[in-house]
Amino acid sequence: MHPDDAPDQPPAEKSPVRHPIDPASAERTIGRHRALPPPRRGPIRSTPARVAAATGVTCCLGLVGFLGVPDTGQRHEPVREVLADRAATEQRASRDYQRTAPPVAVPVTPIPVATPTAKPTRKATRKPVRPARPRPVAGLDQRQMDNAKVIVDVGRAMKMPRRALVIAVATAMQESNLYNLASDVLPESYDYPHQGSGSDHDSVGLFQQRPSSGWGTVAQLMRPSYAAQAFYTALKEVPGWTELSLTAAAQAVQVSAYPDAYAPHEERATTVVAALA
Repeated sequence: MHPDDAPDQPPAEKSPVRHPIDPASAERTIGRHRALPPPRRGPIRSTPARVAAATGVTCCLGLVGFLGVPDTGQRHEPVREVLADRAATEQRASRDYQRTAPPVAVPVTPIPVATPTAKPTRKATRKPVRPARPRPVAGLDQRQMDNAKVIVDVGRAMKMPRRALVIAVATAMQESNLYNLASDVLPESYDYPHQGSGSDHDSVGLFQQRPSSGWGTVAQLMRPSYAAQAFYTALKEVPGWTELSLTAAAQAVQVSAYPDAYAPHEERATTVVAALA
């Protein structure tokens, strides 16, 4: 011991240094109220890293679900639950994008697409061709010429010679002036197409044939084609009619009160037949 040292004394106890206590710090360090240390920021804590990691896990899970993993007896409940949740999510998404048909069908007009080589085609429509009406000759009007054509056409259809056609046209010129006449005696005759009227007993039509004499019904005799056929049929029954004069042949059929009245019409009748046959 150094002489200058003080006599032995028990060492003085050092009093602990007291620092002010922060309530928050005390709460973090005491008992169950101790708070966890603040999380450390690392690469995995950043938002892009989180997204990349989640995407990788999802792809791996989808690949495992698609390829299938053999059952080894081990249970992977978390993986199956994730797959089930994902499948349910995809189904909900697919149902959300489904579209139902509208309650009322709306007609949609297609839009024509023009192509450089396509040419519009027009369907040719054929109009019905009307038979040409004969041009009137020998001083006849159109109605007279039309009736003369009916007489000539019927005679040709019956294979009658040209001489018979001339006799028939000349007879109609004398009897009705080539008009289809009704009869004042037969009011029924006005029910049919006609071009005038006469009053010679019950005579009707182009040839003034009488229903009471058996030529036919009023309806039949008012048709020019039937009247002409009836005349040709009766003419063929006259013996040697081809050798007779026009007047004699016509009179043999008609039995007219004026037998010589047919002769003046022979020249005009010949001109008309020549224009039609």
